[in-house]
Amino acid sequence: MEYAVKIDHLVKNFGSFALRDVSLAIPGGTILGLIGENGAGKSTVIKCLLGILHPDGGDIALLEGEGLTGVGYVPDECPFSDQLKVKQVGAFCAGLFPGWEDSLFAHYLEKFDLPADKKVKELSRGMKMKLSITVALSHRPKLLVLDEATSGLDPVVRDEILDEFLTFIQDEDHAILISSHITSDLEKICDYVVYLHKGQVTISGAKDELLEGYGKLSCARTDLARIDPALIVGKREGDYGCQALINDRAVFQNAYPDLPLDPPSLEDLMIFTTRGDRA
Repeated sequence: MEYAVKIDHLVKNFGSFALRDVSLAIPGGTILGLIGENGAGKSTVIKCLLGILHPDGGDIALLEGEGLTGVGYVPDECPFSDQLKVKQVGAFCAGLFPGWEDSLFAHYLEKFDLPADKKVKELSRGMKMKLSITVALSHRPKLLVLDEATSGLDPVVRDEILDEFLTFIQDEDHAILISSHITSDLEKICDYVVYLHKGQVTISGAKDELLEGYGKLSCARTDLARIDPALIVGKREGDYGCQALINDRAVFQNAYPDLPLDPPSLEDLMIFTTRGDRA
């Protein structure tokens, strides 16, 4: 299998916070979602991948033979000067990227309905994000790296952008790494998920397999008390009942056939793993 990105045992220590033994791989033609609460280390992983930070340990293999020239990066905020017109952003970036294509930039401006003569400061947040994505796509990258790029956007704009990502990976030489805490977006488009919690990988795997393997239980306290603790990732106990995330749906259903499980969401995996019985 050809990987666009392969990270093995990444370590980055800041003293008060550290990435510890983070590994992930993104095959060509796929999207990997990097999820986790704020401060979990998602941006640190991306900065190490892009060479902005130097890791303290581990290995990063990126687009063999191409490296960073094949990467399109979209940060959470538009990086271009408010005083530039949209068409000037294109002229500026043409001098930065070896693979830049003016015709492709013009194509995405039209596709995303971006006004070439407007200044960046006149654009809405959604339009600024479309501009950042337009720039990233206009030098024909093989890997898109997006750091919280859809946060703060309205659902219509997010849906349009997610559709573009799905189009991008139709070419199996292409791949996407997207970090976000909007798990509903990632549930729509991701093939793989890595969940970071306090700098460590807590859950990792193919999205569909994870969602099929875990289960969400709603039950009474008496039912919860008789369940093998080894099957419980996290639980929440309230006045009117309990909920728990179960880590092996098949084993659980065989052992407790009287207790039905619901399919979990990626948000459930995050909440129960992070908060567990503290909620």
